[in-house]
Amino acid sequence: MTKIAVLVGSLRKDSINRKFAVALEKLAAGRMEFVYADLASLPHYNDDLWDNVPDSVTQLKAAIEDADGVLMVIPEYNRTYPGVIKDAIDWVSRPWGKSSWPGKPVAITGTSPGVIGTAVAQHQLRTAMVASATAVMGQPELYYAYKPEHFGADGDIVDEATRTYLADWIGSFASWIAKTGK
Repeated sequence: MTKIAVLVGSLRKDSINRKFAVALEKLAAGRMEFVYADLASLPHYNDDLWDNVPDSVTQLKAAIEDADGVLMVIPEYNRTYPGVIKDAIDWVSRPWGKSSWPGKPVAITGTSPGVIGTAVAQHQLRTAMVASATAVMGQPELYYAYKPEHFGADGDIVDEATRTYLADWIGSFASWIAKTGK
């Protein structure tokens, strides 16, 4: 089964992006195993910490290295992606010469109550991930305007059109990993 490291950019307990990631996970059942990275315990990037590297950093790098692909599910804060995602990118890309990112297939998505979803943040994150030498899936893009009525209490997608659309996107990600993965 394809192992996916999932980075959710919202740390909030009732995050709609975490709910969205869980809904995508349910659609990927049987094809992909989602492993959620713990970003809440990740410190801000500080090069001085490499002398006594935090366990959360070691665990994050190992999760990325062990995964066949990475799914980044992000909110949009002030027209960009959250700082916790930037910290994750920086930790995983270092120390110099030991980045865990090169060649890793990555898909980026996110949701918000607004009509453009997280389009601006995703665009900026794609730029950062290309610079990190990942294989970023460019198409199809997924900017989802969150509608709570499309999801059941258990996280299942209850709106058939939404289920079909998101299942197709997961299928595209699976194809992307098969095409670009190592």
